[in-house]
Amino acid sequence: MSTFDSTKTRLADLLKDIVAGKVQLPDFQRGWVWDDEHIRSLLTSIARAFPVGAVMLLESGGETRFKVHPVEGIDAAKATPDKVEKLILDGQQRLTSLTQVLMLTRAVETRDHKGRELKRHYYIDIEKALEGPELYEEAIFGVDEDRTIRENFGRDIKLDLSDPDKEYQNFCFPCNQILNSDSWEEGLNAYDSAKFTRYMRFRKTLLAEFRNYDIPVIELKKDNKKEAVCLVFEKVNTGGVPLSVFELITATYAADGVNLRDEWFGNPKEKIEGIRQHFAKQRMLHGVMPTEFFQGLTLLHTFERRKDDIAAGKTGKQITGVSAKREAVLALPLAAYEKWKQPLKEGFWRAAKFLRKESFFSTTDLPYRTQLVPLAAVLTLLGERWLEQKTYEKLARWYWCGVLGEFYGGAVETRFALDLQELMAWVEGVNQEPATVRDANFQPARLETLRSRNSAAYKGINVLIQRNGAQDFFWKSTIRELDETDWEDCKLDIHHIFPKAWCEANNIPEKRYNSVLNKTPISYKANRMIGGKAPSDYLKQLQQHASVGLDDPQMDAILATHCLAPSPFVVMTLMGSSKRVCSF
Repeated sequence: MSTFDSTKTRLADLLKDIVAGKVQLPDFQRGWVWDDEHIRSLLTSIARAFPVGAVMLLESGGETRFKVHPVEGIDAAKATPDKVEKLILDGQQRLTSLTQVLMLTRAVETRDHKGRELKRHYYIDIEKALEGPELYEEAIFGVDEDRTIRENFGRDIKLDLSDPDKEYQNFCFPCNQILNSDSWEEGLNAYDSAKFTRYMRFRKTLLAEFRNYDIPVIELKKDNKKEAVCLVFEKVNTGGVPLSVFELITATYAADGVNLRDEWFGNPKEKIEGIRQHFAKQRMLHGVMPTEFFQGLTLLHTFERRKDDIAAGKTGKQITGVSAKREAVLALPLAAYEKWKQPLKEGFWRAAKFLRKESFFSTTDLPYRTQLVPLAAVLTLLGERWLEQKTYEKLARWYWCGVLGEFYGGAVETRFALDLQELMAWVEGVNQEPATVRDANFQPARLETLRSRNSAAYKGINVLIQRNGAQDFFWKSTIRELDETDWEDCKLDIHHIFPKAWCEANNIPEKRYNSVLNKTPISYKANRMIGGKAPSDYLKQLQQHASVGLDDPQMDAILATHCLAPSPFVVMTLMGSSKRVCSF
């Protein structure tokens, strides 16, 4: 059964329906008008009976409901939602431009080729147009909001069309009269009847093309599902700014009176604290995106439905699949959002606490922000049970296998779903480990090639050193002992053990001294004292600092927390030889 019809519609009729509010835009369609050059090119194409592409409409009144708004420039008080019969999915820019140029009396809000805002009225030079279709592009032009063209830096008026008599005098036809020119024609005949014969030639050629122009229309039937409509829109919306899942869902929920923008971003005027503002109170949740939150909601909803289907005795394809893919997120019912939003907020909060216990202190240290999604979903289901020792150990093992196995880069929605099911089963007592745990593999040789600070494994190893109790060279405390204020003061970061300047002076290859093997967490204070000195020099300086005061055994103990073996002389493997280069 076909889900769409294809036909042709008279352009004039389509624009009349837009003005009447019968054709409007779904809320996820942004208001947008083409620039001045595109508008004139569009008018020229119609004047020459060239194709300008099909438009796609959606029949309203079906299960798929969107909040709607009229085309830009149309009075929303007259074009009310109850009048909507069809929604524009593709062709918004063309139809908006044509509506404003051909149907409205006020200036068109557009832009020049440099993106500067303009307000233009559009005209056709009748004498130029009568010279032939090949000159239509020159004949169609725009004037300023006051209906003039100026020169000499705006001091002199080159063309004045500010009232109908001046339009008749200059024989320039206003484009907003193209589809109904009766009053303008009467005025022209009264002003200068000698011009009327030439005007009628113009009317029978150029104006007739506009009035008889048919535009191809693809109309989706109202029984199309929401996710299908959104997918179609994304496929055809290749020229505009891509829409996020959140924007598409916002438009559908708005039809039921739910303002997702306020719920996510907050609304100070209404004293609404948004989810984003709530997350901003927790350092590790800075930057969580609304799409990620909705992926978590969808995981929980489909996980619950799957359990219910199995309990009901369903089998095979009758059982709902756990998913966080785009189509599943777009299909998330409003009731599921309302049910799971608060539990998931709490789940993300627990995820932040888990990460803090694992020695993460900043989102910049997170190997994969995407791994927060299944982690938060699992912690939503576990509640406070996540703190039980055996459960916590399994969570931590799964998390670090995901990091060092480097599983959470790229497209990860399938892993989200698999990990949620397998991790929950493992925690509940199933003996089989999740695939993320079973398949994780980290070769020691990988350490020599980890150089990028953006690498998940690179970040993970840095945090693991802190997790295992690394003490700072200057402050002598572990990251677990720091509170928010202390962490800000310490400013721990990944720094070279053998400084870059020292390595270059000793001809050590960059690929060696920049590997994670020559890096460790060091505070800003300690790193300033390191400079370009060898460890044998900067460690002594640190030990003798009044605020540090460490003897050799105490400093050796701190080095050991960084997995550095203290000895009278260090064999510098960075040089690929057994040459003794530096004494600690």
